[in-house]
Amino acid sequence: MATTPPGGLRAKAADLLSSLLYRNAAVFRLRMNLYPPYLGAGIRVTRVSRDFREIDVELRRQPGNANAFGTHFGGSLYAMVDPFYCLQFFAGLGPGYLVWDKAAKIEFLRPGKGTVRAKFRISEADIEAARQATASGAKYLPVFHVEVLDSKGEVVARVEKELYVRRKPVRSPRPAAEA
Repeated sequence: MATTPPGGLRAKAADLLSSLLYRNAAVFRLRMNLYPPYLGAGIRVTRVSRDFREIDVELRRQPGNANAFGTHFGGSLYAMVDPFYCLQFFAGLGPGYLVWDKAAKIEFLRPGKGTVRAKFRISEADIEAARQATASGAKYLPVFHVEVLDSKGEVVARVEKELYVRRKPVRSPRPAAEA
């Protein structure tokens, strides 16, 4: 009788969980809004399109996310934009790909007061470019930009995100241990 190595079960469970999470935009939105770091920081995902190509996020100013000057803490501003391009690509490409955040840069332009918002947009062309670039097994490093806007539409911060995308290597199954 063949046994599945423990790492194999964990990997299968993780793949199942992610396929469930990325199958339904409403479930994804709910899960992100219940994510403890977001819940505590006042970060809310307000909209997720059915195909995950569009995600809107807001950060409300509250005592727990204010800095010493009474404006948004820079770490909260970055947290609200951190995972979304990576998650959008993972949803678009599926479990056959590795998608990670590789690098980020944030430029703070003015104090964030009140509620601030960010809109993440990717296209089918972005997903197709990743598929084509990684078809041979090569890595792909796309760069995306998002602005954090205040209620007046003024730019509070600009963020640059670089992703790491690669097809998952095909692993040959281990031979069954002989008893």
